[in-house]
Amino acid sequence: MINMLKAAKSAKPLIAALNEEQKNNALKAMAKALCDSKEQILSSNKIDVEKARGVVSDVMIDRLMLTESRIEAMAQGILDVAGLPDPTGRVLEENTRADGLKITKVSVPIGVVAIIYESRPNVTSDAAALSLKSGNVCILRSGKEAFGSANAIVNALRQGLKSAGVCENAINLVQDTSRDSATALMKANGFVDMLIPRGGAGLINACVQNATVPCIATGTGICHIYVEQTADFDMALKIIENAKTSRPSVCNAAEVLLVDKAIAKEFLPLVKKVLVDNRKANGLIPVELRLDSFAAECTSGTPAGENDFDTEFLDYILGVKCVDGVEDAIEHIANHSTGHSEAIVTSSNEAANKFTLGVDSAAVYVNSSTRFTDGGEFGLGCEMGISTQKLHARGPMGLKELNTYKYIIHGNGHIR
Repeated sequence: MINMLKAAKSAKPLIAALNEEQKNNALKAMAKALCDSKEQILSSNKIDVEKARGVVSDVMIDRLMLTESRIEAMAQGILDVAGLPDPTGRVLEENTRADGLKITKVSVPIGVVAIIYESRPNVTSDAAALSLKSGNVCILRSGKEAFGSANAIVNALRQGLKSAGVCENAINLVQDTSRDSATALMKANGFVDMLIPRGGAGLINACVQNATVPCIATGTGICHIYVEQTADFDMALKIIENAKTSRPSVCNAAEVLLVDKAIAKEFLPLVKKVLVDNRKANGLIPVELRLDSFAAECTSGTPAGENDFDTEFLDYILGVKCVDGVEDAIEHIANHSTGHSEAIVTSSNEAANKFTLGVDSAAVYVNSSTRFTDGGEFGLGCEMGISTQKLHARGPMGLKELNTYKYIIHGNGHIR
């Protein structure tokens, strides 16, 4: 580990000095190398998937599995990042004092960015592309389930860097997937400038509580959809179905449905029909509805347990609670949300405004699925993670969030 940390630190000034053309050429070479290495990557991924079967859930297997089209999408993501404006060297503010001293605030790379992630191989290429375009060196530490896939991807990306004449140590993969390596990154002061954990609550909490390097809390998503009493039912059902079932294993999937009591008796049977009955009839996995006492009077399902409104299920499970209006919904979200993404479905501008002002999360939606909280969907190319904190970055972290700034001051013999 120490040799990798030293190599990454040595590469930091080399990568920071690259101009936009050099970075874009390297990114294009990385995308080509990724596609050229499809067979090796798919072979490694197949081994990872077979090892994980029976150990993790089917929805987590979906997160782990790569296909030819997913690798092509990863390569396109790299090319998309190449097409974005270079975030480094931007003049953010400029001020010339009365005595002629010129003060300029300029965006600069953070330096060495470490990313600890779990079972999503595509994070490997996303993180590498964003790091390089923003002038940073990255140290990647994948979970053991995805290590073979990540290793094959990194080998391809480093080959792309080499062909473009860029230092291969811009992208590094930790070979040890034990807790010791994660702890080492958390405490790599002097080597790691920022740590980003991407994964479940356990990983994120471990990093936030134990890291002595700067750490950004990301990812955990107990996302809510609130159906207000004026909502269009057809719209609400489509949004709920998309937010819960399109990909339940991701952090922007809905985990809790809040329904206004005024419409619950009419609306909740329709929810059951869409998420349970229709899915069963079509051979799809039905959603388990975990209902509070009021919701249980309106439709059938499983009684909600003590922790069901504080759990990121990442599965075909949805907590359902009935509330007394917008204020009650806002209060519930304040008490149970992780600050990721929340949505209101409503025909009332007043209710929408009250909700967007009152809910303190990184992304707040009106009449839209929470599944849009994503770097690609937000026009960032891809993302380093979804920050659920407020300092430095919030929401999808793209290129600008991987830069900090420094002040450059020009004088002419000025003294104080």
